[in-house]
Formats: sequence, structure tokens, C-alpha cells
Amino acid sequence: MQNSFFNRGFQRKRPAPTGHVLPPGQYETQDFPVLSAGPTPRIKPAQWSFGLTGLVQTPQQWNWQQFNHLPQQDFTVDIHCVTQWSKFGTVWRGVSLDTLLDAAQPTAEASHLMAHCYGGYTTNLPLTDLRDGKAFIGLLYDGQPLAPEHGGPARLVVPHLYFWKSAKWIQRLELLSEDAPGFWERAGYSMYGDPWKEQRYRDDDEDLAAQAP
Repeated sequence: MQNSFFNRGFQRKRPAPTGHVLPPGQYETQDFPVLSAGPTPRIKPAQWSFGLTGLVQTPQQWNWQQFNHLPQQDFTVDIHCVTQWSKFGTVWRGVSLDTLLDAAQPTAEASHLMAHCYGGYTTNLPLTDLRDGKAFIGLLYDGQPLAPEHGGPARLVVPHLYFWKSAKWIQRLELLSEDAPGFWERAGYSMYGDPWKEQRYRDDDEDLAAQAP
């Protein structure tokens, strides 16, 4: 499916001026472009809450104050948008998904999750892509509270996948026993979204599966 606002990537992996390496089809930007599927929700911290539900032994729910008392870490990561821009060395502070999953204790059946957001956005992820330091809930960006346009007051950040998987305005993670499509996935985008394999659209997933031995 190719009904989006950019052409399928055609550039091969190449060094960026900063010394980082760009995934195929990407270009480096110093900006932080704002792209959203609809109006920007503006959630006051006093109104914000976040939970882990579904296939967990101990469902969790935190308000803003409680969440900010969880252990926090600093993260410096490269991010890659499906619209072909990449931004290197972004600096965040937030709570690792390892901390949150340890509290909720996913059941043995849990293999995937659906991220639910204020405003109704959803996206799917394998559970393994949130473990072992791979993902976090970002609260600060570049030392400042996360702006609403970038998903504030808190967003999911999964830097090794295309950035539509890093759901803005995060509200809840629902643990599931199987994969299910979210907002963009139902519109024909990749179920996984690996920038190094150019998994932008659903047919990219199928092409890679056909090439597998």
C-alpha cells in the first residue's frame, strides 16, 4: 500500500554528517518535525493517568504524581520516522518499560500489546520489543517537560522501530496473547516497523517473509 505522503525509500545505508548511520531511505534532520493523525490532545498532568492492563498478574494504574516517583533514567537515542527523517542523539528522561512490566508481571500467555492513547490513537508492539532497556515512557525531552505536540505530558518511546510506534499521549498498555493491528496498521502500514528493513507498509512485511529461507 503506497497511499501516503512520501515515496518508498530508495537510498541505501550511508554515513550521516554526525558519524551516525542512517537506515535505508532516511535523511538526517536537526529539527523535530511534528506529525499527528488528528488534533493534539492537551492533557493536564493532574488529569493524566497511565496503566498496564490485560494479561498481567497485577494490573497497574498510576496518576502523574505516583508515576513521577517511579525510578527514572536518562536516555540518549536516535529516532527514525516513517516519513523518512531521522534525528540523532535525542535526549530524554523517563521510566523504563522494564520497571513498569516488573510491577505488572505479564502472564505466560502475554506476547504482544496494544498502546492506547488520549485522543484514541493505538499501535501494536511485540512484548519483547519493550524489554531489556529497549523502550521507555518519556517525560522530559532535552531537559524540558515534553510539549503536547510531541506527546506530552508523556509518550512511549521505542527508538529501534519507526516512530509511529512511539505512541504520543500514552494512556494505557494492554497486554495481549496475539498480535492485533492499531490505527496505522489497519490503514496498511507494517505490523512491526523496522527502519533497517524498511518495513513501512504491510506488503514490506510480506516481501520479507517471502525472502526468508
